[in-house]
Amino acid sequence: MLFFYNAFLSYGWAVLAFGLIVKLILLPFQMKSKKSMMRTTMLQPQLKALEKQYGSNKQKYQEAVARLYREAKVNPMSGCLWSLLPFPILILLYQAVRQPLSFLMALGAEEITALTDVMVKLGLYTVPARADAYAQMTLANLLHENFQTVISNSGVAAFADKLVNINFNFLTMNLTSRPQLFFWNATEGAGTAGMVSAVLLFLVPFVSAGLTVLQTKLTQQLNPPADAQAAQTTKSMNLVMPIMSLYICFIMPAAMGVYWIEQSVLGIIQEFILNRHYKKILDAEMAEFNAAQQAKEEEIARKKAETEKLRAEGKTQVNASTSKKRLAAQEKNESEQKAAAYRAAERAAKGMAKELPPSQVGNRVFARGRAYDPDRYAEEIAAAEREAAGLDEDAASDTDITVPADENKE
Repeated sequence: MLFFYNAFLSYGWAVLAFGLIVKLILLPFQMKSKKSMMRTTMLQPQLKALEKQYGSNKQKYQEAVARLYREAKVNPMSGCLWSLLPFPILILLYQAVRQPLSFLMALGAEEITALTDVMVKLGLYTVPARADAYAQMTLANLLHENFQTVISNSGVAAFADKLVNINFNFLTMNLTSRPQLFFWNATEGAGTAGMVSAVLLFLVPFVSAGLTVLQTKLTQQLNPPADAQAAQTTKSMNLVMPIMSLYICFIMPAAMGVYWIEQSVLGIIQEFILNRHYKKILDAEMAEFNAAQQAKEEEIARKKAETEKLRAEGKTQVNASTSKKRLAAQEKNESEQKAAAYRAAERAAKGMAKELPPSQVGNRVFARGRAYDPDRYAEEIAAAEREAAGLDEDAASDTDITVPADENKE
């Protein structure tokens, strides 16, 4: 910040130059994030097809999605991780803006105390009753307005070479000031220049929030959400981010609002350029990927048809990777088929009926058990049917039952 201030002799241009350098440094990471997001968006047709294919089987669907991402070389989380990088830089910039004596002039705690004492003795500054988080900005402004008077004081002689005459004014605004919601109450007697400055400060948070809305809308338009959950998250972000931008720009110095506005403008420009750049590249990549997927599916279908043909001809070979349990089941099935064919030929040779034994189901001879008799409970079933039809009395009268005399007496 101090380097850029010395280069431009303007605090506002120093903030903008710092923001531009930050954007250029983060550009490779944001390019990677943008490319990953666009790749994920282009996979939406395949994802919807998988969702339709697996339906409610979430586990199979997640496995298929992970396999698709792996084959397409897509990391869906990379777009989120890189987007978090600007926030630590924003916090560091806030510290530099809030504490210009510590960060821009490299003054220690004792030197800041000495400078404060000099300001108080000269009648330029009154120590507030409560701790002021923005005291250094006030002192830096007073230093600019009374620079020659302060540096000529013997109290700052030991570190006078460190003091920098920083002009915080930019477009009539003092960038260390905070916007006031009721700005007209704070500009009484300030004249036309003071009113213009207060109005511009008041507009900074709203311009910042408006550009944030425009940037999020543009990003959503160029990169539609992957699913309903992502759409809901994007909708929430579209509401939260502008409100957060508005709030932060009101409680922080105007320099932070200017920085936020610049980042939004550069972000919109970057979105257009990167989207146009990667669209051509990813269209070619996705065409190649889709062709490879189609060739893979055709190869699988070809091998399946070939296997079915060999199986029908009895020419299939045992796969070395087949489990022992499956091999045993296949051998048992083949044995049952041979035994069934042998029994059918034996019955035909003896002139027996072609009907299968009652116990046999398909090729399984004793599927119902060796002693299976379909007529075993025929009488009981018939009796139950007669009883249900009200015929049990007639059946009893037609049946001769001999009862011994002793048993009858009992």
